[in-house]
Amino acid sequence: MAKEKIAYFCSNCGHESARWMGRCSNCGEWNTYVEEKIPAKGRGKAMNSLITPDMRPLPLSEIEIAREPRIPMPSEELNRVLGGGLVVGSLTLIGGEPGVGKSTLILQNLLSVRSRKILYVSGEESATQLKLRAERLGKVSDNTLILCETNLDRIFSHIEKEQPGLVVIDSIQTMAMDTLESAAGSVSQVRECAAALLRYAKTSGVPVLLVGHINKEGSLAGPKVLEHIVDTVLQFEGDRQGLYRILRAIKNRFGNTSEIGVYEMINTGLREVKNPAEMLLSRPGDEPLSGVAIGVSVEGARPFLIETQALVSTAAYGTPQRSVTGFDQRRLNMLLAVLEKRVGFKLAAKDVFLNIAGGLKVNDPALDLAVVVAVLSSNFDVVIPKGIAFAGEVGLSGEIRSITRAEMRVAEAEKLGFSRIFIPAGNLKGSAGKFSIKVEEVRTVEEVFRCVLGGE
Repeated sequence: MAKEKIAYFCSNCGHESARWMGRCSNCGEWNTYVEEKIPAKGRGKAMNSLITPDMRPLPLSEIEIAREPRIPMPSEELNRVLGGGLVVGSLTLIGGEPGVGKSTLILQNLLSVRSRKILYVSGEESATQLKLRAERLGKVSDNTLILCETNLDRIFSHIEKEQPGLVVIDSIQTMAMDTLESAAGSVSQVRECAAALLRYAKTSGVPVLLVGHINKEGSLAGPKVLEHIVDTVLQFEGDRQGLYRILRAIKNRFGNTSEIGVYEMINTGLREVKNPAEMLLSRPGDEPLSGVAIGVSVEGARPFLIETQALVSTAAYGTPQRSVTGFDQRRLNMLLAVLEKRVGFKLAAKDVFLNIAGGLKVNDPALDLAVVVAVLSSNFDVVIPKGIAFAGEVGLSGEIRSITRAEMRVAEAEKLGFSRIFIPAGNLKGSAGKFSIKVEEVRTVEEVFRCVLGGE
């Protein structure tokens, strides 16, 4: 009988070591090694099964370039994030917090696909639970087959028998192979199962969707190599107590990673939000308050008008607090330092709280101007007049720097009924006259303060 051995795997990058180490020699992370028992023959058999014997090296000049055929999904938001649809033979991973709606998103789309047979493999829910969810969504499809199984070898037997046109694995952390004796969800099981599914997708041309768990830090659970294996990584974000969900691409070999999709969770499933302003802006009848400024951000090719909320108050316990939701904490500290040093506003002894409405996380530097105006509005308790939007990056000397896609931002503000927009001077390059909205070109933060909050 072959003797089993003990190996240690890094849960961050999947690196294997013969002994436990405090720090991974491959990725440098601390305390990430986990112990697993591996049969003497098991690992070699699992790895050899991924080798395709008929592959041969080809000169670069002989490789033919063909446009990737795509399968359009029923959801336009999902198609946008994927880059136009699901690529044939691709491996896509969708991650998110428990209860955020990952399975609902996939099942809702699959039940509307009539052009091909779909195999939905569930390792967490029973067939009855999935049927109840499908009835709640109001969609029942005969070409969607449900399989409740966690053994990958038996799953491949069903795939060979049914010959589906699309395979869904929910979730990859529940799958296990007979050739490995470690438990499902371990580093070796997740890695080998994902590699086997990748080989199947590439050799058969059948796209595979994987559902993945996330850990308490918010990143995908399992080895980091899982994200390297798959072609596309989608993150489904949102508060379970809230209504809105954000779908964004973390990695996409077939499209842009800066696109996002917006959904609203309702009783009958997920509803696509065509106009994100309905979730990111206050209602027209709401009473205007100080500390609220509207910024124009761009995610991919999609402009957003975002409500930026700030609250500035005297520090109650001596040490000022800096609390941020949806914005970079370090960037806020930089903007506060610019206001302190360059403009002369004393904020060092005050608490500053910043929130991006709607649960959106923004990395666009063009939102700097809206953040600065919101902070100053709350500091002086002066309401920003209605109908004003802001778009501009703030430099360390207090200047307003140029931004990308300025015309798109101005056009979006005009479409949503805003009367004025503040942008960096010279950013439109003489094309400001074609807009009916009044375009205010500014050069410094002090100039914006005088125009908006100084009564000019």
